[in-house]
Amino acid sequence: MSQNLMNDLWAAGARVGARLKERGETVAIVESSAGGLISAALLRVPGASAYYMGGGVIYTRTSIREIAGIDMKKLWKEQGIRSSTEPFANLLSESIRTSHETTWGLAETGAAGPGNGYGDPAGHSCHAVTGPSPAVMTLRTGEEDRGDNMIRFAISALGFFEKQLEAPMAA
Repeated sequence: MSQNLMNDLWAAGARVGARLKERGETVAIVESSAGGLISAALLRVPGASAYYMGGGVIYTRTSIREIAGIDMKKLWKEQGIRSSTEPFANLLSESIRTSHETTWGLAETGAAGPGNGYGDPAGHSCHAVTGPSPAVMTLRTGEEDRGDNMIRFAISALGFFEKQLEAPMAA
């Protein structure tokens, strides 16, 4: 694991946390391939309880159902949506935002390494932000290292969220 990446992660969490505190806004997080690192970066900031309302790591169909309230079999059957996609990340983000009654929802889903059963390579991650300025994105690191990818996913998700915090509010 690269110490520089970890330092970048802690810095991203500090910037986002400071901005949320400054704005008096709250966030809930749901993440899979980042393994809790997004939440850890936000919780590392003293006074995080002012903006971090909770979240969880989803890694199985059971955890997706229990934490995000989403039935994967039903979602696939009825809408053709699978994990590790932008539409799925968006559903996760909205679900966690709604259940935690926060200003923002942030979700991450992907394949840190190796790839997943859907054909997504190692280093594939989708992020979604819901709230005043919603957006989705896909990241492909091109890297094979699982640990580094997890950190990169968390840094990317926090950076993406930080950009949305600065974006004009959606109509």
